[in-house]
Amino acid sequence: MNEVLLRSLTPSVLGILVRRGADFAAAEDAVQDALVEAVRVWPDDPPRDPKGWLVTVAWRRFLDATRADTARRRREDLVEEESAPGPAPATDDTLRLYFLCAHPSLTPSSAVALTLRAVGGLTTRQIAQAYLVPEATMAQRISRAKRTVSGVRFDRPGDVATVLRVLYLVFNEGYSGDVDLAAEAIRLTRQVADVIDHPEVSGLLALMLLHHARRAARTAPDGSLVPLAEQDRARWDTTLIAEGVTILQLALTQDRLGEFQAQAAIAALHADAPRAEETDWVQIVEWYDELVGLTDSPVVRLNRAVAVGEADGPRAGLAALAALDDSLPRHTAVAAYLHERDGDLTTAARLYAEAAHKAPSLAERDHLTRQAARLNTLRSA
Repeated sequence: MNEVLLRSLTPSVLGILVRRGADFAAAEDAVQDALVEAVRVWPDDPPRDPKGWLVTVAWRRFLDATRADTARRRREDLVEEESAPGPAPATDDTLRLYFLCAHPSLTPSSAVALTLRAVGGLTTRQIAQAYLVPEATMAQRISRAKRTVSGVRFDRPGDVATVLRVLYLVFNEGYSGDVDLAAEAIRLTRQVADVIDHPEVSGLLALMLLHHARRAARTAPDGSLVPLAEQDRARWDTTLIAEGVTILQLALTQDRLGEFQAQAAIAALHADAPRAEETDWVQIVEWYDELVGLTDSPVVRLNRAVAVGEADGPRAGLAALAALDDSLPRHTAVAAYLHERDGDLTTAARLYAEAAHKAPSLAERDHLTRQAARLNTLRSA
């Protein structure tokens, strides 16, 4: 396998797909799939025309993805933009597909990746960002998952935990604003909650509703991000908050705590505060301690460091942060915020600027750049 040859052919193959009418992001995704297939096939069956082979396979992948995206959009057109509170209508084929893609023959991580790609309509790059792994790694994982299930009869649907993880990641991608799938994720989670009585299903639905309730206040008219502490709480959807809190309370009475219930409890405490300064940060830290015990996730520990900084002061938050790997996404942004809270504007400004270069989205990069500029202005005043 000549990897140098593959790399050299990639730009021209990408250009051919774009000239044929594929948008750049979709073409890039299709070419990535073709490269993964080449790595698998070429060692045993090298093509006489490597470039032609890549173009053919990539174009087929693009057409398959386009058809899948069209089908998904057709399903989304059947629902309103916002999910109405209350019982959901009868389940549809979309929910069944989520369960079928979470097949027992797949590992949970592969099932999530495949479902996000095949049913959720996310690109390989977006899924890789959700998993915090390189795009090439995710492309190989999806390709292997496709091969695994290609000859399997879908007579044993996957488990609920995997389906919930899929819905959670789809919601997060939609909530980021990059792909508007949040309302669809809520609709599907309502359907799962209707047919499965499990506190974690309720916990996930409550978490989605509580976060979705704040969506209108998350961005300014110019599209810039508005931090939670600065959001206009009058714009929060109190109906969704009330429903989310009610669902969460009923789930917690079952005394079977899971990570989605713990996350929803944290979101509920934020929603319960009339003003940012009235947030019960001590109780939030306690819920983060529960969440760390359930997941041992470094991202959860990073968020806990912020909560500790609010509850016990910025130096306590920095001490908690010091125990974490500084390569974690948003680690630098958290350090900048805590140093600003501690009064070290010089360090904070430098870290905000550094965090802006690492930001995963344009909106976040612009926000962090503005924070750095604000502190530099204060220092020079």
